Amino acid sequence: MTTPPPNSNSAPHSAPHSAPHSALQAAQQAAPSDILTVTLNPALDISANTPQVAPGPKLRTTRPVYEPGGGGINVSRAIAHLGGTSTAFIALGGATGAQMAELMDKAQIATLPFAISGQTRQSLAVTETRSGDQYRYVTPGPDWSAQQLRDALRAIAADRHEGCLVVLSGSQPPGVPADFPAQLAQKLQSKNARLIVDTSGAPLKALAARPARPFVVRMDDVEAAEITEDPLRSPEDTARFAERLVAGGVAEIVIIARGADGSVMADAQGAVHARLPIPAARVRSAVGAGDSFVGGFALSLARGQSRHDALAYGTAAASAACLTEGSALCSLEDVTSLLPEVTLQNL
Repeated sequence: MTTPPPNSNSAPHSAPHSAPHSALQAAQQAAPSDILTVTLNPALDISANTPQVAPGPKLRTTRPVYEPGGGGINVSRAIAHLGGTSTAFIALGGATGAQMAELMDKAQIATLPFAISGQTRQSLAVTETRSGDQYRYVTPGPDWSAQQLRDALRAIAADRHEGCLVVLSGSQPPGVPADFPAQLAQKLQSKNARLIVDTSGAPLKALAARPARPFVVRMDDVEAAEITEDPLRSPEDTARFAERLVAGGVAEIVIIARGADGSVMADAQGAVHARLPIPAARVRSAVGAGDSFVGGFALSLARGQSRHDALAYGTAAASAACLTEGSALCSLEDVTSLLPEVTLQNL
């Protein structure tokens, strides 16, 4: 394997097969970062266990666990686990929204609440202990009005300054148009703020069809295949597709996750494949890996690291999340130990 050559966006690597030492030093710093995460459709996550799931009788569960959920919220939680700070913009409504705000306060994550009509949605996950199967039920979020959308765009862009990072992650509630990421990108361009978009479905397809050039667009290989209608079997296939998106103005940086095969990142300088193989016996759950990646990637950038260093750090964070049970996110201890094992290869 080879390391990417130095350029204006990347520092030279200290070893041909591992993440640079500078990224490891960044991981051990606790300097505050200027990151705003955005969650338009959060969910109060409720999880419990029951011996058996069957129709008919009442199913008695264990005492439920309540956690704040949603893409941007999970990114903020991952950043906190890694010793960084962020502010979480969260659309909240009703009693469920108030409970979400309390949970974020207990997690010591700064929030920028945005009041909406209706109730913040809930997500119920019940695990059948006999089989280990999990059943997940997610209610829809409340409908948004056109005025709420305009107010949200203004609130997110307010007080953003040059170079700050805004992370838009998670699903969109009913009433929010598919081109919301493009609208937000345009709103932030006047501030020279950097927008990281981690989305899927119609919003991702809208970005690909009508490029708005946010700073970063991230997707997984399944989502990428839906756009290109190609399975993208190899990292090279993924790299060429990501490069086409960059050339077409979809984003300055495109990152495509390939599951256990790491992530491919492309920008105007070319494409890089980051890998950190984890033995199958050590993998507990891949849930939370994507949010952990985005949290680690954004935190590294906010600390002044290069794009390649950020890719390595995000890859270590994603792999660290796979070592935890259930929906638990990455830990700083695991990321610090895994980071030297990340390999970067030009494609």
